[in-house]
Amino acid sequence: MMAGDGLLVRVKPRLGRLTPAQAAGLAEAALACGSGSLDITRRANLQIRGVSEETWPGLLDRLLALGLIDADGADESSRNILVSPEWTPGDDTHRIAAALHERLGELPALPGKVGFVIDAGAAPLLSGEPGDFRIDRGSQGALLLRAEGRAVGVGLRHGAEVQALLDLAQWFAESGGIAAGRMVRHAAPLPDWASGSAQPAPPKTALAPGKHELGTAYGLPFGRLKAQTLIQLAQTPGVMGIRTTPWRILVAEGGAPGEVDGLSINPHEPLLRVDACPGMPECPQSSVETRTLARRLAQHVAGRLHVSGCAKGCAHSGAADVVLTGRGGAYDLCLGQRAGAPPLRAGLDIDSLIAHFGAA
Repeated sequence: MMAGDGLLVRVKPRLGRLTPAQAAGLAEAALACGSGSLDITRRANLQIRGVSEETWPGLLDRLLALGLIDADGADESSRNILVSPEWTPGDDTHRIAAALHERLGELPALPGKVGFVIDAGAAPLLSGEPGDFRIDRGSQGALLLRAEGRAVGVGLRHGAEVQALLDLAQWFAESGGIAAGRMVRHAAPLPDWASGSAQPAPPKTALAPGKHELGTAYGLPFGRLKAQTLIQLAQTPGVMGIRTTPWRILVAEGGAPGEVDGLSINPHEPLLRVDACPGMPECPQSSVETRTLARRLAQHVAGRLHVSGCAKGCAHSGAADVVLTGRGGAYDLCLGQRAGAPPLRAGLDIDSLIAHFGAA
């Protein structure tokens, strides 16, 4: 995908995990073939920025050699699986996600953004993350098949989860879901075998930077990561792997918590309460700068701040306490809304915003 600073190349780590060798190799590829900047996405993927038409073929060769992309383009495009980052080897999340990877070739043709969520831990961790076809833990302990947009699901027997996901995807394609684009917009009633009344279990407390049962969780302000930082993390003594998450957090398996340049282990870091897209000039759809302003305002805003370069709201699709949306080179301000909502105040410049929030 083309951005204002060159091509973006998206990497989808299997099971949301990189070995130290893969992490270091990915960072070296970003330095050699791109700008050396990476983003972590809301689907727990990594994007290499600043790739050129001349360097992208070599980048793909590097990623293939690292086992980070599929040689077959159809397999790569269908591998849209968001996995709970707290899986352990052999548990239900790991078992189901690994089996689904092996059977992706059985999927029908689906819209590009349609994907799966595998959240089979003792308590759901991905309840707030969008998907289309989900495996959740139910309130009575069983695993559930659930279609996005439906609050309840149907219980599954052990070992039947992947077939149920494939069947639901097939039904979606055959019942007009392609035209709807996403399951949440697909109004067709579910088939009887996919309908149920089982409630998902209450969600687990959100993952936060700091010490974690797997090692250490590191926050990334704005989800931006320098290649040198990823190399430093991969080479930290005791680190056995690096897991990606949809919350701008990386989890380093093993090792004691320690400072890493550009990352934060402070769960109260104000910048971790801020969503801000790359903005101008990196994104051609943005008419305003976003992240420098967000840094200036972060500690002066109570609650969540979202600074969006345009009304699309790519950095955060939900509501935030304070939202600034770029429009025609100025900012619209609204409270408790999504990007692009009718503004409380419109056409503000940076000086006006600095004064409004007392950030001078």
